[in-house]
Amino acid sequence: MASPPDRAPLTDRVEELLADGGPLAIVAAGDPVPRRGTERYDGQLGPDLLARFVAALRLTMRTAPGVGLAAVQVGVPLRIAVLEDPAPVPPEVRSARTRVPQPFRVLVNPSYEPVGTARTGFFEGCLSVPGWQAVVARHAEVRLRGEDEHGRPLDEVFSGWPARIVQHETDHLDGLLHLDRAELRSLSSSEAMTDRWNRPTPRAAAGELGFDLPE
Repeated sequence: MASPPDRAPLTDRVEELLADGGPLAIVAAGDPVPRRGTERYDGQLGPDLLARFVAALRLTMRTAPGVGLAAVQVGVPLRIAVLEDPAPVPPEVRSARTRVPQPFRVLVNPSYEPVGTARTGFFEGCLSVPGWQAVVARHAEVRLRGEDEHGRPLDEVFSGWPARIVQHETDHLDGLLHLDRAELRSLSSSEAMTDRWNRPTPRAAAGELGFDLPE
């Protein structure tokens, strides 16, 4: 019988990350770690360490600030992500993007599949690609399956902006950045977003920068 895999290096790494009790450092694009994908979580950290790690992910996401964060973005190659969106946006933005508040939740071993064929395109940012945004066409509705941090099954349909967050964070766990799916002609600096494209939809940007949006 084969001996079980040695999990000590991973637990040691997580303990080291959590040592100072503050927000974790987010790995930027260009580091190979976010491109290697992740392994399925099956108890590698144990309940207590997992709870502390989830709390650190939550703190890091809120401090950044962001609406989602994958474990691999802090250098831990496990299939775990967190999301939370208070949706502090004007009514016209909320309506155009179907952006509604989402409570904090933990996604363990998540996967998604499209529901229907509708797709929408909006600017997205990423904590691992600071200072830049790009338009990404994504499924308007997805079915998420996985577990929560307590091992309870998740099977839920998300639509609108929450579906976008689910896809963005789950993609991270597969070694994908949002730029891999983006309309690269839409790539815009934070300054350009503030000065030109800070609108409910990217339609004006599509016309002026020369890229297509989903019908």
